[in-house]
Amino acid sequence: MSYYLFILPVILISGWAQRKVKSTYAQMSQVKSSSGLTGAEVARNILDANGLEEVPVERVAGELSDHYDPKNNILRLSEGVYGSSSVAAIGIAAHEAGHALQDFKKYAPLTIRNFAVPAASIGGRLGFFVLAGGVAMSIMPVVILGIALLSATVLFQLVNLPVEFDASNRAKEILANSGYVSAEEQKGVKKVLDAAAWTYVAATLGSIMTLVYYLSRSGLLGRR
Repeated sequence: MSYYLFILPVILISGWAQRKVKSTYAQMSQVKSSSGLTGAEVARNILDANGLEEVPVERVAGELSDHYDPKNNILRLSEGVYGSSSVAAIGIAAHEAGHALQDFKKYAPLTIRNFAVPAASIGGRLGFFVLAGGVAMSIMPVVILGIALLSATVLFQLVNLPVEFDASNRAKEILANSGYVSAEEQKGVKKVLDAAAWTYVAATLGSIMTLVYYLSRSGLLGRR
């Protein structure tokens, strides 16, 4: 079976997840929160309320480029989130603040994820090519090296799932108890964060299925 037939279900799920998160974000970006607070203000309030006054909230270019930088302890929000008072902006800002809280409270999966980033970065760039080359030339040591590199990416994705889910759960709980959004607006926040969660699931499935395919192709998993 060809690689594309093997991975087709993941490609379809990934495409659907990307469309869903973009459409949900666009929809909820048009819904203004009753509090009138911007994403930056919500993130700042959450951080300050949890003793993280030293963590700056900065604006970063791009769409949906929001992230928390654990190396430099900086929370960065995209232009569409930083100054927006939409339900989508508040949900995303609270999610990223959730990552800062994880870091502050030494949330174990986040610590593991941060440790795995260098290996996953190298594995993501080189693993596919090393493994494909090893399979094509039937050189088993190269195949094993490629599998090891791809495995680092798979491990990162598996650890990343609970990290992202936990950050979203923290955001939902904080927003539900803070008054930053109304009960009805909380439903919009949930839509945005749940849609984003599917992109993480799709990325994890893609990494796993790619590894399984090459394990099978190399003969290390089942028959050639």
